[in-house]
Amino acid sequence: MTPAGFQALQDELKNLKTVVRPKVIADLSEARSHGDLSENAEYDAAREKQAFVEARIRDVEAKISRAQIIDISKIQSDRVVFGATVTICDMENEQSQVWTLVGEDEADLKENKLSISSPMARVLVGKTVGEQIEMRTAKGVREYEITDVKFAS
Repeated sequence: MTPAGFQALQDELKNLKTVVRPKVIADLSEARSHGDLSENAEYDAAREKQAFVEARIRDVEAKISRAQIIDISKIQSDRVVFGATVTICDMENEQSQVWTLVGEDEADLKENKLSISSPMARVLVGKTVGEQIEMRTAKGVREYEITDVKFAS
């Protein structure tokens, strides 16, 4: 993962532990004070939220412990690899798209960040500027040309 993706996970973990978890505990305490727990919907909802938060904390901690951080700014390659920002041009309508290949936890299509394990990224990996590729899309098979590959943090 990139340093930015790693930092985002650390920030999420800090927020979960220092803000979300204490609020859930307070909500649980409040619900408990309302009496009979067997018929207390607030208590059940608070317990469910607590289970979700604790599971997410464990998940983020595990991801952080397994993370391999790659400083993209130090990569020098003319090929598409992890961290590359790739510009591709649709051969049919000549419209360009720019994608950055990132780790699974960083992928965000709205920000044009593509998971390195996605089908589209797998087609791009190893290619160089000028190569033509075929990708299956919802509209069928499309041909693209790689017009730029760069690395920046």
